[in-house]
Amino acid sequence: MSLYDAVRDLELEIEGYELEGHEYVISPEFTRKTTVVRLQGAGEEGLGEDVTYDPSEHDTLQSRGPVHPLTGEWTLDALSRRLSALSLFEREPEHDAYLDYRRWAFESAALDLALRQAGISLGDAVDRTLRPVTFVASGGLGDPPSTARLRAFLALYPDLRFKLDARPDWTDEILAELRELGCVDSIDLKGQYSGTVVDNPPDPELYRRALEAFPDAWIEDPALTAETIPLLEPHAERVTWDAVVHSVADIEALRWPPRTVNVKPSRFGTIERLFAAYDYCEDRGIGAYGGGQWELSIGRGQIQLLAALFHPDTPNDVAPGGYNASEPPPGLPTSPLTVAPRATGFLTE
Repeated sequence: MSLYDAVRDLELEIEGYELEGHEYVISPEFTRKTTVVRLQGAGEEGLGEDVTYDPSEHDTLQSRGPVHPLTGEWTLDALSRRLSALSLFEREPEHDAYLDYRRWAFESAALDLALRQAGISLGDAVDRTLRPVTFVASGGLGDPPSTARLRAFLALYPDLRFKLDARPDWTDEILAELRELGCVDSIDLKGQYSGTVVDNPPDPELYRRALEAFPDAWIEDPALTAETIPLLEPHAERVTWDAVVHSVADIEALRWPPRTVNVKPSRFGTIERLFAAYDYCEDRGIGAYGGGQWELSIGRGQIQLLAALFHPDTPNDVAPGGYNASEPPPGLPTSPLTVAPRATGFLTE
């Protein structure tokens, strides 16, 4: 039986829903906003988080309120099909990925509500046991690049591992410092983004230097050009992907058969597509790992819970939110992370 078959017929009753805004000032130029969808029914509530990156889309969503016709009795699969027929945005968003991010908010809230109304946990439903989650902390080195922040975190958390966003301004001195620290699990080249604030155009010299400096690290999301492909080909077994992976078909279409891929739940949009990817990776021995989207509320706990059930031993980019701080706060949970789910539903304590 497929993973989705284990949950598709879960029943849920929806009496209404509410939208709850969250925000966090990342810099003077950017405030991160997300929206929590709160589906209600039969005395229970199911939650999911919309991680769309455009703040104005959250303003519009929240000002419109609960306008979608979701009231009624459903199975999880029937509600998913209803969501497919709805326009969850007032107008077409700037990036297609946002369609999946918002869909995930409603789908994950529906899964949470269905499990709560059934009185079971996600682990119960899919017959999986939670295990502690290996995680990495992710981010860049600033402008100009510096290892000071990494060193500060390592002073408090000496076993911490990192996934770092490589930039062309990384000097030989920076690369030497990172090798000396020995804390890098993954290098994210962000070569598969276009029209976003994290775009990183292909730089063959950066690719060559990163490949040489970190011979054991995963290399995520390189751009494939006539100049970069010959550099990457000898290292194909450690190339992995994130931004392009929204479905099993996307994994199958990758240039090189992957040893691992970033299965980021919100990129998949639906429970069905996400669970199909878990099945596909497990059947083919592909070591999936999870990734976050600057969740500000319950979404981070949900992706940690999924990692604990389906891929706990890979370099999951699902660190507790404190690891995003500019200065390391004391007392953060360390890797591997013990995930504490609620007794029923799809949330953590």
